[in-house]
Amino acid sequence: MRNYAVIGDPVGHSRSPGMQNAAFEHYRLGSPYVKRHVRPGELGAFVEEARRTLAGFNCTVPHKSAIIPYLDEVDPKALAASSVNTVTVREDGTLAGTSTDGYGLEMALETNFGRPLAGAEVCFIGCGGAAHATSFHLAERGVRTIRLANRTLSKAEELAEKLRAANPGLAVETALPSDSDTLARWFAATDFLIQATSLGLRETDPAPFDLGLLRPGLRMAVFDTIYLDTPVLLKARQTGLPAAGGAAMLLYQGAKSFEIWTGLAAPIDAMRAGMEGNSSC
Repeated sequence: MRNYAVIGDPVGHSRSPGMQNAAFEHYRLGSPYVKRHVRPGELGAFVEEARRTLAGFNCTVPHKSAIIPYLDEVDPKALAASSVNTVTVREDGTLAGTSTDGYGLEMALETNFGRPLAGAEVCFIGCGGAAHATSFHLAERGVRTIRLANRTLSKAEELAEKLRAANPGLAVETALPSDSDTLARWFAATDFLIQATSLGLRETDPAPFDLGLLRPGLRMAVFDTIYLDTPVLLKARQTGLPAAGGAAMLLYQGAKSFEIWTGLAAPIDAMRAGMEGNSSC
């Protein structure tokens, strides 16, 4: 049996091996999933090795976009988003890429908040890989409005143009996260606030926006793509807003990857235990 891997730079923090090996163990398929530290300059050599030795792999930062030129086939939605996190290695060595991040976010919002996406208004703080990978999926699921706040406004506008081109009926707005007046207006009409920057991973990180804008009476649910209890989540909970971290997104994007590779139903409970370090595998 060929192995599976997650590649990234860095990759030591990844919870994917515990989660994926719990799924393989559930089906008595061993523990074939490993971490591989692959630097940007090593990606081409890794791909050639993967064609011979792997059955599939996940990509994390900084490889989600960089992997695309090496693939033989890319799902059109992942190509439009310039983000691939799941690669299948076929028996003839060809590589097919897709993204399960959007599905992961959709399921995380559903399980944590129980609110429909259709007709919803969504605000992203940050327009990096997480926003690219998920915003197209949310648009496909019927979101009415997507608002993008990013420190480099041109990047927000670039993503906005791609979203409008792919979804003609979608309303898209952009702003700087420092533009508190605009964010206050947005938050008053937001159903889901997605914190999609890396700010909050370190205690010394500044807040991604003025946290005073999180106030009682807002209708929005707050989701942070980071696993930790970030200042955004702590403030949201203190204010009484529904709030959740990124663990469920990781779980469900990984579950979808497992199903793509194996054709087996993902054992969600086992994968959750493995992700949390409670699996015996």
